Amino acid sequence: MAVTQKKRIWGWMTFDWATQPFYTLGLTFIFGPYFAAVAAEYYLGTGLDAAAADAQAQSIWGIGQSTAGILIALSAPVLGAFADTSGRKLPWIVFFSVIYVIATSMLWGLTPDGSSLFLMLFIFYVGFFASESALNFANAILPSLGTPKEVGRISGSGAAFGYWGGVVSLFIMLLLLAENEAGVTLLGQPPLFGLDPEMREGTRAVGPFIAIWYVIFMIPFFLWVRDAPQKSEETPKMGKVLANLWETLQSVFKRKSLFNFLVGSMVYRDALNALYAFGGVYAALVLDWQTMQIGVFGIIAAIAAAIATWLGGLCDQKYGPKPVIITAILILIVVCTFIVGMSREHLFIFPLEVGSKLPDIIFYVCGAAIGGAGGALYASSRSMMVRHAHPERPTEAFGLFALTGKATAFLAPMLITLFTYLSGNTQIGFVPVIILFLIGLVMLRWVNKDGDRAEWSASA
Repeated sequence: MAVTQKKRIWGWMTFDWATQPFYTLGLTFIFGPYFAAVAAEYYLGTGLDAAAADAQAQSIWGIGQSTAGILIALSAPVLGAFADTSGRKLPWIVFFSVIYVIATSMLWGLTPDGSSLFLMLFIFYVGFFASESALNFANAILPSLGTPKEVGRISGSGAAFGYWGGVVSLFIMLLLLAENEAGVTLLGQPPLFGLDPEMREGTRAVGPFIAIWYVIFMIPFFLWVRDAPQKSEETPKMGKVLANLWETLQSVFKRKSLFNFLVGSMVYRDALNALYAFGGVYAALVLDWQTMQIGVFGIIAAIAAAIATWLGGLCDQKYGPKPVIITAILILIVVCTFIVGMSREHLFIFPLEVGSKLPDIIFYVCGAAIGGAGGALYASSRSMMVRHAHPERPTEAFGLFALTGKATAFLAPMLITLFTYLSGNTQIGFVPVIILFLIGLVMLRWVNKDGDRAEWSASA
């Protein structure tokens, strides 16, 4: 029986639902902070003081993300151009899905003694590489799901659906598996299945949980999403693929609005991804939050993201994506300023009383702002890309958008690592994120709010 377009759209949207737990649970709120805590204890055992151990823990996490980002930047343009030329995207998604499931399931191996610390760091970012690579190919399917106007709505709906997946998965982890310092879950019970709290088995179960979640919820995707019919059965030659890619990249420089949007979004998306990756690490190292607190922070951020992405879509429809993007970046700059200026001891130049809850309250608000502004920024950026997509080459445009999003994926983590290492201070390490958001904001000045539509209408 033929798959309806509605089912195809829902199948595509389940990709966001299936992959979101990797970012919500793995990168930001459960595994990332747990890794940071284990790494900090490991470095304390080598003789470093607490501040130096925390900085070193953040640094190696940043090295992992930087390395994965470089590999994505080198491989994604070629793989994407090959898939765009051949029209075959699903085989690549299957390939990277297998790697993703194997890697995430192995994260169980990060024991509290840190004996497998560097192996687990490597395995986590293998999973990250596989997830981001699969996302490139899934995004390339988006233009075939509807008209340019419909694609914007589908993109926003898919993103919001994914964030709700993050909320549900985080609730499950906190209620049933992830233990706090007292060895119990949010329900006040030991982790499910008799997992040992002393060995942090409830928290370590996050890896297998992410893998099982993905396997289950990717079923609709593989049942209902198909590649568009190939124009030719001939396998594209790599020389032709690279030539087409080079021609496409050269054409970008001739389109002022598209060029500035791609460069600007490349920078601010890099900053946003770093904020996601290091937010939980910051909470663990600077505010001394435990898994449970970070998990609640994650729930607040994920719910805010789901709601704000939907509201951002309404504003996008009424005012266009550019004002939404600018507003979101300004909010994120304010959040980063608080991250740099706040600790347990002070808020900017103002000292805080011992045991003050103000940093906790402020960072919970920051969590809502990160989730809300980040979700709206992601959805409206894809909407803005619709306005720059040539009517006859939408797949090429969205492929380029996905690829440029990874071209400097190593930059923010590398700069955070460098600033943290040079300053020996976890908070100062976030200064480059503010700088990157500001650069992205400035680049938007030369972006046409209507994209290239007027130009194509005139030439039609």
